[in-house]
Amino acid sequence: MNTVILVSIVMSIVGVSTPILIAALGELVVEKAGVLNLGLEGMMLIGAVAGFAATYLTGSPWLGIVAAAAFATLASLLFGYLTLSLTSNQVATGLALTIFGISLSSLVGESFVGLTVPIFGPVFPEALSADPVLRVVFGYSPIVYFSFLMTFAVWYFLKNTRGGLILRAVGENDHSAHSIGYSVIAVRYAAVAFGGAMAGVAGSFYSMVLTPMWAEQLTAGRGWIALALVVFAVWRPIRLFFGAYLFGIVMTLELQSKAAGFSFVPPEFMAALPYLATIVVLALISMRKSGSTAAPACLGRPFKSAT
Repeated sequence: MNTVILVSIVMSIVGVSTPILIAALGELVVEKAGVLNLGLEGMMLIGAVAGFAATYLTGSPWLGIVAAAAFATLASLLFGYLTLSLTSNQVATGLALTIFGISLSSLVGESFVGLTVPIFGPVFPEALSADPVLRVVFGYSPIVYFSFLMTFAVWYFLKNTRGGLILRAVGENDHSAHSIGYSVIAVRYAAVAFGGAMAGVAGSFYSMVLTPMWAEQLTAGRGWIALALVVFAVWRPIRLFFGAYLFGIVMTLELQSKAAGFSFVPPEFMAALPYLATIVVLALISMRKSGSTAAPACLGRPFKSAT
């Protein structure tokens, strides 16, 4: 019985951590290119409602994932047009995107409240995925394994590929990158689109895997945690992976203590614990000496070509 409970807790941690990890990986790439997109929460909600609606209408969760990524990408490209082409303020535009995503998901999702959608089938044979113990390795949604692959892919892309080098160059010194012939705006558009697609997939995890039933604002502010996680991980994918699971443990602790009925800790405090942890992390990082956070030098700074 203890083994079964432990397996259940581990799977709960993985489930809670996965969407934060995916969204944060996308935002990390965006910020490495020198763009700060605070609209992560809004894009996640757009992806959540688009994925749910597409799955409900077609019966295919795979088409739901495609729809989630596509619509969140469109939202991110709107942000990109305003900030990259029109050079609007990135912070204000990102916040507006969050408000837009919350409102749009509430409007579109109104007709889906209380409905359910089919879930993904097992990736591995049922003998493995349904085993009480082995399911801790083989019993997850395909999106969980996707998050593992994307962590490695983002790390490898940024560290070992020419494209990753160009993206980092654009984020560190956009005018130097432009002077040697690279299109800063094109690279940043590509990064923003990738970040939007990842946010959409992350959002769809809430509406199609964790709770395959639509509810308003079901991401519950996790997009802000993903944003903080990028800073916490000092823009490094592997640290991001472990940071996401650290936050997942904190959030699972809150859920488990509430389920166990612990009365010595107020439930309101436990519910606020993940967000308090986010504030503490950001406060500790802000206390570091200038330049020690490894933030891209051009982060949040609009690019204007001199030519």
